[in-house]
Amino acid sequence: MMGRIRTGTIAGVAGLCLAIAAPVAARAESLADAMADAYRNSGLLEQNRAVLRAADEDVAIAVSSLRPVVRWVGDVTRRFGESGTGGLPARSIGESTASLGLSADLLLWDGGRTRMDLDIAKESVLAVRQALIGVEQNVLLAAVQAFMDVRSSYEIVTLRRNNIRVITEELRAARDRFEVGEVTRTDVALAQARLAQARSNLAQAEGDLAIAIESFRAAVGRAPGNLTPPPVMRMPAGSVDAAKSVALRNHPDLRRLQFEVTATELGVRKARAATNPQVTLRGQIGVTETFDSPDFSETGSIGIEAGGVIYQGGQLRALTRKAMAQRDAKRAELLATQRVVAQNVGTAFARVQVAQAALGAVDEQIRAARVAFRGVREEAALGARTTLDVLNAEQELLDAQANRITAASSEYTAYYGLLSAMGQLTVSDLRLNVPQYDPTAYYNMVKDAPSAISEQGRQLDRVLQRLGKQ
Repeated sequence: MMGRIRTGTIAGVAGLCLAIAAPVAARAESLADAMADAYRNSGLLEQNRAVLRAADEDVAIAVSSLRPVVRWVGDVTRRFGESGTGGLPARSIGESTASLGLSADLLLWDGGRTRMDLDIAKESVLAVRQALIGVEQNVLLAAVQAFMDVRSSYEIVTLRRNNIRVITEELRAARDRFEVGEVTRTDVALAQARLAQARSNLAQAEGDLAIAIESFRAAVGRAPGNLTPPPVMRMPAGSVDAAKSVALRNHPDLRRLQFEVTATELGVRKARAATNPQVTLRGQIGVTETFDSPDFSETGSIGIEAGGVIYQGGQLRALTRKAMAQRDAKRAELLATQRVVAQNVGTAFARVQVAQAALGAVDEQIRAARVAFRGVREEAALGARTTLDVLNAEQELLDAQANRITAASSEYTAYYGLLSAMGQLTVSDLRLNVPQYDPTAYYNMVKDAPSAISEQGRQLDRVLQRLGKQ
């Protein structure tokens, strides 16, 4: 009864695994296909693209501060009551007036503070673009990891099934030899125990495959197809120093921080200019009409206003010191990140070398283990080896083959990890066949702060409608 229960359980798990892996046989799919779909389907990329669009709008907001500000105000008032003088009878008061006014302000000069706001916004946009590239690298690296995990898990499942078939044959041979008195019941029990262990390992491998498929769905946005072997990889740099040099020039984290340092330096200049006077051109026009009489008035004025802060309780100096501290902190962060990036490149380069060496060593291990297994099995047929010797030799071969699968997966993951550490794991660098997001397209539409009634503003509204429907 227990044997039938275990067999049914294993068959059920195997059936579930095959059902999960059924799409694998649907169509051939390369690693580049998986990365392209991860790029296309990533919600994380969409989130950070929206963050970039928000930063683009900061430029438009800064531009608007350099333009005239036009306001209108309207008023309708009803005055009522009574008034009297001395002993004269009280006189009723009732009057309705309406007024409409327009005013316009134009900043003429403020010591460059508003212009520096615009420059800071532009530097922030460039920084956010680099942050988006960093997210893109993470998305593609996650797709590579998910792809290799599914492939290696599926190969290990196949290996475990073959192992069960081999051990089943060993068990059948042990029983036959037991029937003729060549071995003892212990040999049969050892084969049965090893078969039970192999079935347990298969169940674990099938579970790992199911988990890998779910991770693939999360990283790529769909179920995996028939994953083909990844292409042959070459070292992206001839030496670790060359790889570090590329990373220090191109890594998006460093470039982001460089733009942020520039923005904080502009922030210091802006804080220091806070005591400069501000000159504003101001004009207004208004009309007032009284409904209960023919009285009306039309007024207008235009003038230049200048003013500035002399003393504000020490706030301006405090803001300057704060801006300087923020600049110093960002510079220190840039220096620290340069060291981290260099360290990550060195680590990734070493991992590639380790993976290459491990793969070569495990290939030697497989060749030796296969020769040993065949020899032990032939010697066991002649009575010179026990069933345990055969099972142990078979297990060593199995372990070597499983290590080979893991080592091959680690090698590819290490290659792409090195590309990521160098800042070259992008759709553009990999030449993936997928439409690329243009971070400048939205910026070019909003950088001049178009009005709602302009053609550019109407075009922008259509773009926003399309984005809202996605």
